[in-house]
Parts: sequence; C-alpha cells; structure tokens
Amino acid sequence: MDKNEEKQREEEREQVVSPWEVSSSGKIDYDKLIDKFGCQRLDQSLVDRVQRLTGRPPHVFLRRGVFFAHRDLNDILDAYEKGEKFYLYTGRGPSSEALHLGHLVPFMFTKYLQDAFKVPLVIQLTDDEKCMWKNLSVEESQRLARENAKDIIACGFDVTKTFIFSDFDYVGGAFYKNMVKVAKCVTYNKVVGIFGFTGEDHIGKVSFPPVQAVPSFPSSFPHLFSGKDHLRCLIPCAIDQDPYFRMTRDVAPRIGYHKPALIESSFFPALQGETGKMSASDPNSAIYVTDSAKAIKNKINKYAFSGGQESVELHRKLGANLEVDIPVKYLSFFLEDDAELEHIKKEYGAGGMLTGEVKQRLAQVLTELVERHQVARAAVTDEMVDAFMAVRPLPNMFD
Repeated sequence: MDKNEEKQREEEREQVVSPWEVSSSGKIDYDKLIDKFGCQRLDQSLVDRVQRLTGRPPHVFLRRGVFFAHRDLNDILDAYEKGEKFYLYTGRGPSSEALHLGHLVPFMFTKYLQDAFKVPLVIQLTDDEKCMWKNLSVEESQRLARENAKDIIACGFDVTKTFIFSDFDYVGGAFYKNMVKVAKCVTYNKVVGIFGFTGEDHIGKVSFPPVQAVPSFPSSFPHLFSGKDHLRCLIPCAIDQDPYFRMTRDVAPRIGYHKPALIESSFFPALQGETGKMSASDPNSAIYVTDSAKAIKNKINKYAFSGGQESVELHRKLGANLEVDIPVKYLSFFLEDDAELEHIKKEYGAGGMLTGEVKQRLAQVLTELVERHQVARAAVTDEMVDAFMAVRPLPNMFD
C-alpha cells in the first residue's frame, strides 16, 4: 500500500458517515463527503433560483448553507419552471419518544418547501428499520412511530397535501412490487459496498434498503399518483441518508422511473462540540422538544461548548473563536434575523460580547422555538394522526 492510500484509509477511519453511524475525530469535513458521495455543492445561484421561482425569501437553512449539497436539484427546478409538478419525500426512523432539535431540521425545511412550491409530501416512518437496528419490539416501534408523527404534524404540515405512513402498516401492493423490482437490480456485493454490511448482520438489514428507496417512485402511492408515473420526486434529508438514494438513483432508470433529486443538510452538532453526534443515550448532548425553559437554559450554560477565552481580560483582547463555538452555531440555525446574527458574530468575535450574553440570547431563541412546538404538539389529537395517515386521495394536492 502506498503512502497516499494509507493516508486515505486513515482519514476514512477518522470520519465515518453512514445512515447508522456518524463519527469523526475532528470536525466533519463536508467537502470530503461531497467528493466521496459524488453529490454537488448547493451554490448561491441555486438559492437565488429557488427564490425567483417561489416568489418568497429562501428559508434560513438555505440562506445559511445548512442545506449545502444536492443531486439534480437543477432538473427539478427546470421541470417546475416549465409547469411540471413534483412531490416531496422525507422520513424519520422512530427510535425515541422525544425528538431533539436536530430531528426537527429536515421537517422545518420540508414544511417550507411544501408551502413555497405548493406540492404534495409523503413522510415515511421506518418503524420496521428501527425494530431491526435498535432491537425494539414490533409493537414498541409502532407506538414510537405514532408518537413521532405527532411531533411531525406539529411542524405545521398541510393535511390536504400530506400523507404520513408507517412501513408496518403500508408496505404491500404496488409499494411492494416496486421493492421487488429494486431488489432484483441490486447485487449482494453492491449492497455490501454501499452500506458496509458484514457477515454478522442479519438478513433483515440487507433486505431493508428497497423499503426506503421506493417512496421515490410515484407508483408506490396509487391512491395519490395513479397515472402519474413520471412525476418527479425531491428528497430533503441529512447527508447521512445519501447511500440509500445513490442506490435508488442507480436503479431508477433501469425500472422506468426518474432518478429522485436530493437536497441534503449538514449535521446539527451536539452541545459538547462538532466532533460529537447527539446521542439519545446522553440527554445532555441535545436540546429536546420536551425540555422546559429551565432545562434549556441549564443545558446551554453547562454543556454548550464555548469558543470564548478563559478569562474576561483575555476574551476582551482576543475575542471568541467562532469556528468552534456551539452557541453561535445554534443561533445560525434558529435565529431568523440575519442582521442580529451578524452583529453577534462581529461583537463576540472581537471580544465586545461575552459568552454569557451569547448563551443568554440562545436560551431565549430556543425556549421560544421549543415552547411554540410544545403548544402545537399538545393540540395534535389521535384523530389528527389518523387523518394524516389515512390511505386516501388528495384531490387538492397541487392547488
């Protein structure tokens, strides 16, 4: 093995990004990830184009590069400009009762896309996947799927344009036919190459990828898209889900469908810093949508990694290191006001503002966001969940 290969192997060991594991010895190198996965950087011209086509300001996640990579977004926008419609597909693996802020990111963005482009949306709850990967019982996975559906509905989706389904309830019929078509096109070697399965993994895992692939094809939803087999699909998701859709895009033309387009986000960092991924087993690594105002303030003050200096004198002199500062990172996700964010960055970076002041502002922003979510979540009834999950036509989905 030559020096370059050895270096590459070492780097790959340092940074692992798959649908089931995200770890890095330092910050995640997103440029390297784009090269490895083969997607494209989402540049300003695309952001401007989205603004032009929708006639509304781009979402904060688009303006600030939270969604930073894509596959074939241009094709979707070309088609849309010619008057062709598309549909959105995203999902959630229901492995925990409560969602943290990182889980909300794709849904907040998908809600903006649905409103801006006025298009239908399918949301897959992979209760089957979590049953297999997290060793949950079938019943517990199904219960968590319904609980998570309430948090998703609380993001404000339009019931006349949105179908939420759980795999345990919905897989069958046309959906299953598409799964079999996909499965026949993907060799065992290929799936091992993409997902890194080993001889110790049970066959449920090896057979799962087609389940996440086929919501990209309109014929998987005959109650929604009957006779619209050429409808395009756009998938907003975090970049760790990319391997599923590399596989899907490879297969799609071979079975007569458009390749789905993707718009992909970076990861929402843990409170302890960007090397960590938020862990459900460590409640202090994240802010949860169930946290009280007091808990949010306490977590931020105690655990949010600061780029501020060790003493006030030193901080006034040198300013904060914004590259590693978590409160500033979180504000760049959730503080709507661009001018205020710039002011904070400038003052804090120059030493004019102290860590305590930045953390205090972050606590306000996140408390407002979480309390708003809690009010919306409390209003979601079981009947509303049933309505979103009912297999039904959506006659006004493109209005």
